[in-house]
Amino acid sequence: MTSLLKNKVFVIVAGADLLQQMGIWIRNMALLFYIMEQSGNSPVAVSLLTMFEYLPIFIFSLIGGTFADRWEPRKTVIIGDTLSALSILLVIILVHAGIWQAVFVATVISAIVSQFSQPSSSVLFRQHVPEEQIGTAIGITQSMMAVFTIFGPILGTFVYSQFGLYSSLIILMIIFITAAVIQVFLPKKIREARLEKTSAWADLKDGLHYVWRRPNLRVIASLFLISGISMGLTQPLDAFVAMNRLGLPKESIQWFAASEGVGMLIGGLLAASITVWVGRNRRNVMTILMLIWSVLTVVEVWSFWPLLTAGARVLSGLSAAFFEVIFSAIMIKEVRKEYIGRTSGVIMPILMAGMLLGTTTSGFIVNHSSLFVVFGLSALLTLFCCVLTLQMKQPQTETENALPSAHTAHK
Repeated sequence: MTSLLKNKVFVIVAGADLLQQMGIWIRNMALLFYIMEQSGNSPVAVSLLTMFEYLPIFIFSLIGGTFADRWEPRKTVIIGDTLSALSILLVIILVHAGIWQAVFVATVISAIVSQFSQPSSSVLFRQHVPEEQIGTAIGITQSMMAVFTIFGPILGTFVYSQFGLYSSLIILMIIFITAAVIQVFLPKKIREARLEKTSAWADLKDGLHYVWRRPNLRVIASLFLISGISMGLTQPLDAFVAMNRLGLPKESIQWFAASEGVGMLIGGLLAASITVWVGRNRRNVMTILMLIWSVLTVVEVWSFWPLLTAGARVLSGLSAAFFEVIFSAIMIKEVRKEYIGRTSGVIMPILMAGMLLGTTTSGFIVNHSSLFVVFGLSALLTLFCCVLTLQMKQPQTETENALPSAHTAHK
């Protein structure tokens, strides 16, 4: 860990990621409360807000991942955070002019920009973090982000409750500017020369072939689709669970989000300490995680005790941390360096497609049935994911990793 903290790139990238995560939570809480107030607590309006967040990710993540493998990552992350800050300024101007629907613009633009900057962060990690330290680096980053998952909702709720939408947006703009500034100090490393000059479209197709030809990546893509639908169904309904099942005000969701952050912090630290064991037993670990998530989904909707609901969210966060460590390790260790962006760009749209389907229908299903129907459906989908996780294979060997790309093999 000491050597990681001496790694300039790791410290800068992790610090920028933390700032971005805190900003995202402030944005999410402020826009959620604002939309609920403007729409009269409409589940449809809230699900549409979530849809506007996921739709750009679905559309642009494939493109963003492809260009992350072509562009210089340092410039990409700096420009990305700068554009995010400018988009918030535009929203402030439009809302001040009386166009309150402009708050959706902040979500859309931020989601688009992140699809170019996030894969570039992974490329920077792969370039500058030694392979034997990757598992520990992921665990540390996950744990630090969990801290802001705990305090981000509380801070976002406090700022919005005390000062309103404008202050929340101004703080968000400052956060993105700060992230851009600290990333200026990243080393100006020139990308390795490409052996072949190919078009972005050829790179995109090459990435699709790369994922398709690797069994573990195919399983993950299928897993992300099903679990994405499951998460999308329940995610917009947290405030309604708090109000309708627990009898609490909508602002109380900050404490349940913080509870999940506590679980992520504990899970990240635990996963980092046993990262080798988790890697060797990832198929069984991922299957157990799906079973746990399925049970917790049912517990959350049936519970009318705040402490039980908070406990379920803690366990959910702990499980999420383990899942993130396993997935990130697969992406960084098993995917060839020049394919990290494209692989992420292929898999993430599949997750977003599932979440889009879930969030788009969530509010409508609740209006025509109940919270129990939506959460029950989500639990069944998560349970089905166990069938997929059991198909995971052991980590690929270096020979398998060195397989030629589909583009090269078919020349």
